[in-house]
Amino acid sequence: MTIPSASTLPCEAIDGHAAFRHLSSIEGIAVELRYATTDNFVGRDLYNPLDCAWLHRDAAAALEQAVAWLARQRPAYRLLILDALRPQRVQEQLWEALQGTDLLGYIAEPVRGSIHSFGMALDLTIIDEAGRELDMGTAFDDLSERSQPALETVMLELGELTLAQCDNRHLLRNAMLLAGFYGINSEWWHFDCGDRQHVRRTYTRVL
Repeated sequence: MTIPSASTLPCEAIDGHAAFRHLSSIEGIAVELRYATTDNFVGRDLYNPLDCAWLHRDAAAALEQAVAWLARQRPAYRLLILDALRPQRVQEQLWEALQGTDLLGYIAEPVRGSIHSFGMALDLTIIDEAGRELDMGTAFDDLSERSQPALETVMLELGELTLAQCDNRHLLRNAMLLAGFYGINSEWWHFDCGDRQHVRRTYTRVL
């Protein structure tokens, strides 16, 4: 398989690498990596024994900006990280898991690669002071039309989403966009740090 990126690094070698920061070094967040559990659309732990609680240092710095913004706007709220670094080998497992379904559009083809595999993408939500996730209208990894930011106006008009749910999504988006992340049309929880093509050309892909 040809992987078009500047360089690659095995996940096992990431600890101590200058380009990456562990999520434990970022204050003000909570972490619950769903692909390290069975609570995901595949229904199995995809990460064990790998430690995937990492981000590229550029994405980590941007996340700190989002944390600071949210702390100013809603002091009782925190960002909950649901997925960060996703090694190439796991991306390939997800791709295989969706073969024969109409959901392949939700997963980046392994040859092209997910921005998660560069440590430059995040899946996340917001939790309140009691640690409860804000109601975003769907759960993480709900691959339905109600999860798509591009369809929120339509879903609101149809009664499939409420104004409160949309407001919660807007709060999350504002925190991320103001920190330099970009959302996507199909998943309210996913954000890329920087231009995808630039990331694929210049950043290190974790295998």
